[in-house]
Amino acid sequence: MTTATSITSNGWTGFLGRELSLREVQCVLGIAGGQTSKELARDLGVQPDSIKKRVLSATTKLGVTRRAQLVAVAMQKGLISPIATTLALVLTLHSMIGDDVALRVRRGGSGGEKRIETRAPTRRAECALAVA
Repeated sequence: MTTATSITSNGWTGFLGRELSLREVQCVLGIAGGQTSKELARDLGVQPDSIKKRVLSATTKLGVTRRAQLVAVAMQKGLISPIATTLALVLTLHSMIGDDVALRVRRGGSGGEKRIETRAPTRRAECALAVA
């Protein structure tokens, strides 16, 4: 009897017999391919809650908290590899800058953005007067 050592899905190859179980590797491959939990559950023929539990198990095993981190760490550890290098680059860049709070543009309905813009020049002018 021959046992498969890798599976391919959504342009990614996952390697079995390492840190993750078969279903966890399938979930990571689906996430890497951009599928939601519902889409992945439909493709695998299971309930979405089952997918969420498998993703939670995989994130716990790899010590991450976000789905993008899960894909990045799985790539670093050699658990999955992209068939298309461009897709891997996009996912890596997205995980690095996608959820950075400092990069978010805050727009308040009451003109909060204008207040922030005027504070910086006012502070600069006050500092210049204090130094002079």
